[in-house]
Parts: sequence; C-alpha cells; structure tokens
Amino acid sequence: MIDLQNLLDDVVGDIRPLIGHGAAADYIPGLAAVDTNQFGIAVATRGGEVYASGDATVPFSIQSISKVFALALVLAGNGDSIWKRVFREPSGNPFNSLVQLEHEDGIPRNPFINAGALVVTDRLLTATDGSAAEAVRRFMRDESGNPGIESDAEVAASEARNSHRNASLAHFLASYGNLENSVDAVLDAYIAQCSIAMNCTDLALAARFLASNGRKADGTSFLSASQTKRINAVMLTCGTYDAAGEFAYRVGLPGKSGVGGGIIAVMPNNCTICVWSPGLDRSGNSVAGVAALDALTMRTGWSIF
Repeated sequence: MIDLQNLLDDVVGDIRPLIGHGAAADYIPGLAAVDTNQFGIAVATRGGEVYASGDATVPFSIQSISKVFALALVLAGNGDSIWKRVFREPSGNPFNSLVQLEHEDGIPRNPFINAGALVVTDRLLTATDGSAAEAVRRFMRDESGNPGIESDAEVAASEARNSHRNASLAHFLASYGNLENSVDAVLDAYIAQCSIAMNCTDLALAARFLASNGRKADGTSFLSASQTKRINAVMLTCGTYDAAGEFAYRVGLPGKSGVGGGIIAVMPNNCTICVWSPGLDRSGNSVAGVAALDALTMRTGWSIF
C-alpha cells in the first residue's frame, strides 16, 4: 500500500529546486502577475479520498484544462458528432497557431488546441442555449463539491483585451462554416470557461470521471467507458500542446495542461492527479508540474504503458 501523503510531501521536496523556473504566461496580463514561486499537488482516488501537499488549496486560472470538461459535456450531450468538425491528431504546432486551418479547410487538428476548443465551445453554446461556460462551472461545482467555483473576472477581462489571435482563429473557422454561433458569443464563452479559478484539490476531484469509466461522483453514468477511453487517448496525444510526446515519455499518463500552470493527469481505474506551478516552459507547460508528475509516476509505477 502506497503512503500517498508522505509520497506527495517527498515529491514537493524533490522538485523544490525547480519551483519558480520558467515564466508565467505574459500575453495574458492577469496571469503574468502571478507569483511563480508556488507549487501544489493533489491526488483524488476513485473513491473520493484526497491527498494534497504544497499550495494545493490556492486557486489558479485553469485555462486550457477547461477544454477537457467542455469536450466531455459535448460528448455526453451530443455523442460523437463533434468529430465531424474537429480532428483527433496531434498538431505539432503551438496551441494558438493558425497555420493548419487553411491547409485543412477549417477543421482543427484536435479539440485541445485553441481552434479546436473554439469549435467545441461553439457546439456547447448551441446545446446549452448560450450557457456553455455556466455548464462547465456547474459541472465543476457538482463534481468537486465546491459550490463557490466561478470564473475570475479580472483574468477574463485581461484575456478579452488580448484575444486577437483567438479572434482571428474564430473568424477563420466561421469563414469555413465551422461555427454555429457568432464569433463574439463563442469568444465570450471560451474566455469565461478558460478563466475559471480552481485549486489542485478541486480539479483532481472534478476529473475523477476520467479515472472511473465515465461515472460521476454520485456513481451515475456521465460518459460511456468507450467515450472516456477516447478522451484519455486524445489527452495523451494532444493534451500538452506540441510537447505531448515528451510528456508521454516522462509521465506515461493522459494529461492536459493550461497556461495558468495547472496540469491534470489520469491513472485509469485508480485516481486523478492535479499539479500547479505558474512557471511555464516554451511549450506552455508547467516546469515544476511536469517534473512532479515524472517523479510521482516513477515512484508509484503508475503508467498506462
């Protein structure tokens, strides 16, 4: 039996020299000001037990981690039809690249790059009659047990003032007929979704359905086992931007990162893990966070391989 609490404390000690390495996301002023000398880690088991260490209760902007939950809600409500509008292949390019859209007729490479996430948000907007971001927030509250989860208004406003590239992506998608709603409505929902503030403990709890064959915290079925497997598969191949191969090599688990410094990882049929540290590498992944997941999986033997 693994003593998870002591193990997490040891991991924090092991990676402490890396805390503060990297840089906060400076293209979103609301994130650029975050102190990079912070690190948190939490593990939530399928049964709901939580183990945490470091700054695991400090809220942060989940950013692209929200894309996993938006995709899950779309699959739960509309089945596999979204895959006609979004591919499932790694992009090999930065997460906000416009390059491939023109070559591939406005179909984004995967749902976790920004262009793909905009299409998923668009579908969720239609399915929820304009309440896409609230649908994500409500799911997070229900699954984490924290009714206070909200979007960070300051981060959202900061992101909205600096969303020129996402606006370009959305207009490009619309020009190919791959948006059902207005560009402004999609951007507003996407920004509100990305600016949700959560901590490591809440995120690890909210993601447990990915380690539980699609079952929610109350035991009811949210996704089929097949749909859950496929989300995890796309997380493994596309969840950490253009460094997905390196992440799979070092960590060996499906994962999804966000430029707020958070990463969620999934050990199927066992647990979910959330790490957070705002210092990012060139691909937009947390330097200390990846190192911690590497250390944790090496010590536990957790891997899908």
